[in-house]
Amino acid sequence: MNPSVKIFSGTGSQKLAEKIAQRFGATIGKINIQKFSDGEFQPVFLESIRGDYVFLVQSTYAPTDNLMELLLMIDAAKRASAYKVIAVIPYYGFARQDRKDKPRVAIGAKLIATLLEAAGADRIITMDLHAAQIQGFFDVPVDHLDSSAIFIPYIEQLKLENLAFAAPDVGSTNRVREIASYFNAEMVICDKHRKRANEIASMVVIGDVAGKDIVLVDDICDTGGTLAKAAGLLKEKGARSVRALITHPVLSGNAYENIENSVLEELVVCDTIPLRKESAKIKAISVADLFAIAIRNAYENKSITSLFIHSQLKGRNK
Repeated sequence: MNPSVKIFSGTGSQKLAEKIAQRFGATIGKINIQKFSDGEFQPVFLESIRGDYVFLVQSTYAPTDNLMELLLMIDAAKRASAYKVIAVIPYYGFARQDRKDKPRVAIGAKLIATLLEAAGADRIITMDLHAAQIQGFFDVPVDHLDSSAIFIPYIEQLKLENLAFAAPDVGSTNRVREIASYFNAEMVICDKHRKRANEIASMVVIGDVAGKDIVLVDDICDTGGTLAKAAGLLKEKGARSVRALITHPVLSGNAYENIENSVLEELVVCDTIPLRKESAKIKAISVADLFAIAIRNAYENKSITSLFIHSQLKGRNK
């Protein structure tokens, strides 16, 4: 008898997990997160998972309770004799700490990978890591999904007349170049310099944006300061319109105010992190279908290559 699939959610990704399970064709598994008065918590599976493929959906955004909850769920599933335990992490927190960029700092992304493996994860399914090489921090398989499969159809239906793409910083150029190549569109770069985290000292635009409909593309929007400054600068340089497509809406601090007061036409995000509040300028697109397909293919040992932009580009160039 083949192992069956069971999908469970942590408290940080319940709505998305329910959508994923629905798209997959399953009901969300029963789990209870017991909480003690001092803040300690304990996940308890309320159904048998012996011999099953167990997919645990949880984004590890702040607070760190989300990460700890996921680790405890993995451990509980292993001790309950699950056949395979797969951590589905739509947003992989601490990914910005992927290297020692200054003396005496931690490499947080590597530490989280070590913790997930130590807890007993057999596979990781995630989306748009801040740095793709984080996959190499793991000794278990990593399915690294690409949000371009969500964003490209959205851009196509906009039917922008003079489309161009912008990278809000040098670090996102590879991500933006792939999407620009798909549309045979030009790409510009907003080169920024920071004095400290979340504070931009200066920014310049590399490339011509006059009369163009600009789409900014990046993986994370934290305080929204970079996006607001980049959008304003692009408009000053003559862009006809500026909108942004960002995978993970961290949106901390004054992010909502920064976006609403900016010249952005809209900010389109994925639902890898639930929005804290509604905004007229912010629109969320669900990644549930993409993750449901990835879960199905992981279970059936099928390739997920068709979900990536590079395979679509190869198909167009034949």
